[in-house]
Amino acid sequence: MAERSKTSSRGLIVGLSVAVVLAVLLFVVRSVFREKVEVRTASVAYAPLISVVSTNGKVEPLKDFQAHAAAAGVVQKVYVAVNDHVQRGQLLLKMDESDARSKLASAQAALNAAVRDLGNMQGGGTQDELLSQGNELTTARAQQQMATADLTKIEALQAKGSASANEVASAKQRLADAQSRISQLQTRRQGRYSSGDIAAQRSAVAQARAAVLAAQSAFGSVEVRAPFAGKVYSVRAANYDFEQFGDGLINIADLDNIQVRAFFDEPEIGKLSVGQPVTIMWDAKPYSTWHGHIKQVPTTVVPYGTTRNVGECLIAVDDANEELLPNTNVTVKVTVSQLANVLSLPREALRTEGLNDFVYRIVDGRLHKTAVQVGASNLTRFQILSGLSDGDIVALGSPINTELKDGLEVKALP
Repeated sequence: MAERSKTSSRGLIVGLSVAVVLAVLLFVVRSVFREKVEVRTASVAYAPLISVVSTNGKVEPLKDFQAHAAAAGVVQKVYVAVNDHVQRGQLLLKMDESDARSKLASAQAALNAAVRDLGNMQGGGTQDELLSQGNELTTARAQQQMATADLTKIEALQAKGSASANEVASAKQRLADAQSRISQLQTRRQGRYSSGDIAAQRSAVAQARAAVLAAQSAFGSVEVRAPFAGKVYSVRAANYDFEQFGDGLINIADLDNIQVRAFFDEPEIGKLSVGQPVTIMWDAKPYSTWHGHIKQVPTTVVPYGTTRNVGECLIAVDDANEELLPNTNVTVKVTVSQLANVLSLPREALRTEGLNDFVYRIVDGRLHKTAVQVGASNLTRFQILSGLSDGDIVALGSPINTELKDGLEVKALP
């Protein structure tokens, strides 16, 4: 029985020894034949670093004229077409003037009548009314003179006893009536119209004058002329069309002098400054590019659509060449910084731990965690201020998303 126990113990020891040997052999084999982690790499190098901010914008002419119908009427003749160049004062369009002329004549007649009525009121009435009042006053004065003479005679007769007191009283009453009639006529002539009546008529004259000015303006707008030299970019009217008041007729602009109103998202506003160079692109001409510079940075933030808060930036276009049309939507790219020759790497290489930046530098086939100080950056690269040297090889990442860590043995992909 003791012999069987001793044999069993030896077998257990031998088994454990074999397991340890196999484990060591497995570790050695895995260490010798294990595959290295493949990584994409980049080399630290000197290169230009340009930072660009891109957004949308709208083209605006600095000198833009939009002709509208000053009154409803018929277009007599259109003298220009789209893309025509016009000079200052050149006739663009003429409306039929018969209606405007008739309205001007009516307005002038109304003004003349209002002015005449005001003069009559200030003078006490019309010429006929004044003549009639004068005749009435002359008659009343003649009656007064007769009543005065009659009273004198009757009073003399009364003194001789030939006239009664009643006759004298009747004569006095006739004289008083004549004097009262004269007083009434004089009062009516001098105060027929109150100050309120005259003020109301003055207001009517002012309104009539305003109507004449409006009619004169409408008559003057029968001929539409170019206020400056430019290019016709829109003609909405045609010969014999009937246009309503305010309808658009013709648009011209100086297309050599334009600007772009660009809309930058709020986080990008701080990067902008006056004079920064700008590249402008228009989808309608995908192979053309225009250039300009910022002439006014945003001064406030306003809602744009339903999802954006933007600052409006004004961009001068330096080479418009009459190619960009008003109100077109364009893409603008502003160069906010430009460094000529700096050490840089792709942004994919940069990693952050707390407030510290680092990269994985490859030395002798292994990753070495290396702290770096970064400077300017754009969408694809960042500037290295310290921590790396020209020619250093840095890991970007693993094609199979293997986690990179300090000391990991790697194989750089070609």
